[in-house]
Amino acid sequence: MTHPAPPDTRFGVRSVLALVALALLAVPFGLLLFFVQDQWPPLQRLDDGARDALHRVALHHGGFAATMKVLSFVGSAPVYVVAFTAITLWLARAGSRRLAAFVAVTELGGAVLNELVKTLVDRTRPVVADPIAHASGLSFPSGHSQAAVVSYSVLLLLFWTALAPVWRWVAAAASFVLVLGIGLSRVALSVHYVSDVLAGYALGAAWVLVMTAVFGAWRLELRAPADKVPTSSEA
Repeated sequence: MTHPAPPDTRFGVRSVLALVALALLAVPFGLLLFFVQDQWPPLQRLDDGARDALHRVALHHGGFAATMKVLSFVGSAPVYVVAFTAITLWLARAGSRRLAAFVAVTELGGAVLNELVKTLVDRTRPVVADPIAHASGLSFPSGHSQAAVVSYSVLLLLFWTALAPVWRWVAAAASFVLVLGIGLSRVALSVHYVSDVLAGYALGAAWVLVMTAVFGAWRLELRAPADKVPTSSEA
């Protein structure tokens, strides 16, 4: 008869797997950063070609442009601030303070990390004739794309166990489509390059992995049971 591994062993295995996954995510981000700074011609052609092609589509198809603007707004900072402030307060009020801290630190820390990397890379945004949208600040990596990965991952982590199996996959599929749509909107609106969006995805996924591992280590250190998302009757 086999005995289950002790909690410390299971956590150690999960930590190693998380570090491996983090390393795998660091590779594409590092390559993108290197190619951007080196001005690698194939990547420049991809970035410029996608920018110009999608800009032409947006200029000549009002419905497409309007859809891209809606997706861009859905993935904007004001929406996330309102939504995740409400979620954090709800969790704290219901007694799930570690989860509340996880949500707040993951969201705020991701935004700070994005600004830090943008400042270090110092890449200017795309420039097109007849722009249909404007954005300030720097370009690499895309803050919208990174925030989309972080935010929808956090939502899935929070509510996964509370959902019925079929709704888990519906939620995962919807999140995947929204993340892709938000990234596409930033290129279509000519405020980011494709490489900015891909780098945002990679950095966002890496940040979620780091914060999930840190939260798990904190809980293990305290020898505390995992917080759960409160039900409507507990809230």
